[in-house]
Amino acid sequence: MQMRTVGIMLIACSLAGGAAAVQARELREGDKYMCSWGAGTAARAQELKLSGVSLYAARQKIQSMKFNKSWMRMMAMGITEQTYDSRSRLKPEAIRQGFYQDCVRYKVARK
Repeated sequence: MQMRTVGIMLIACSLAGGAAAVQARELREGDKYMCSWGAGTAARAQELKLSGVSLYAARQKIQSMKFNKSWMRMMAMGITEQTYDSRSRLKPEAIRQGFYQDCVRYKVARK
């Protein structure tokens, strides 16, 4: 019985991974970049939050950063605030993966 459960879980995970890969291929490069950048921003915000850095200090860090695009500063602020507002204690890498997958789903659904 346990082998069957493990087998079903492996199949489910591989299907989910395959679906994410198909979705990622349908996106434009700009959308992939934005999702990846946002996921990294969320992971860094989670890292700061878990290490005890205040939201105020995290905002100060964002203000002192240089950004390539005009939308990035405000987006980074929003992502950071949402991360701090969340009660999540997940590891930053789990936040990165979840954010990226949700962003890809959103972008594909908008098409």
